[in-house]
Amino acid sequence: MQKRVLVRRPGPRLEEGLLTHLERVPVDVDKARRQWLGYVAALQAEGWELFEVDPADDCPDAVFVEDTAVVYGGLAVITRPGAVERRAETDGTEKALSGLGYRIARIEAPGTLDGGDVLKHGGTVWVGLGGRTNQAGLDQLSALLSPLGATVVGVPITKALHLKSAVTALPDGSVIGYDPLVDDPTVFPAYLSVPEGPGAHVVLLDGGTVLMSTSAPRTQEIFESHGLRVVAVDLSEYEKLEGCVTCLSIRLRG
Repeated sequence: MQKRVLVRRPGPRLEEGLLTHLERVPVDVDKARRQWLGYVAALQAEGWELFEVDPADDCPDAVFVEDTAVVYGGLAVITRPGAVERRAETDGTEKALSGLGYRIARIEAPGTLDGGDVLKHGGTVWVGLGGRTNQAGLDQLSALLSPLGATVVGVPITKALHLKSAVTALPDGSVIGYDPLVDDPTVFPAYLSVPEGPGAHVVLLDGGTVLMSTSAPRTQEIFESHGLRVVAVDLSEYEKLEGCVTCLSIRLRG
């Protein structure tokens, strides 16, 4: 399997990033830079080839590159972020994905779509509705992905910034979530509750390995008891900004 990943370095205005559900607390930008380096080193150590999107230093949230595109097969859908302040972030991502040979499509007004609202697994694409993504954005994404064989399903979200702030999926397709942030777990065919908020966020590194935050040690034990190998990284400064392991990269699986 091709394992390529897009990332974008944190900029000097990181601590000014938007907040929706959390109170603002000080962010140590130097520590955040070190944590980002640890994150990308973990990906590289697991065999992922790194591609950096051009910096966007005027955009505080640009490090959260996942929100700028949804990649499905050979198609890259450039998003139209729900926060107007973030729309300048997409140009660099489009340039990077075009350079890697992806076919490009774009979400157009009045649609809004953040990549953090899109959870893909096994041909199903769940899209969070209610925060940064609207129905028009979902409809456009569905029109683009359905011809590629995807089933696009809208999921209500009111308790978290993005769908993937509340749930992600394990290699076997089980959707994991932190119950206080999940509006309706019944929309997922297989759902596993985890005891810590940061434990609901994993990146699939291969069929038996997940990347997660060191902030969820009890959840890590649960995953390991299920036979998963866990790579844990410290992302405390990004968690202050409603970020997590998924937000910091766009995984390109061939």
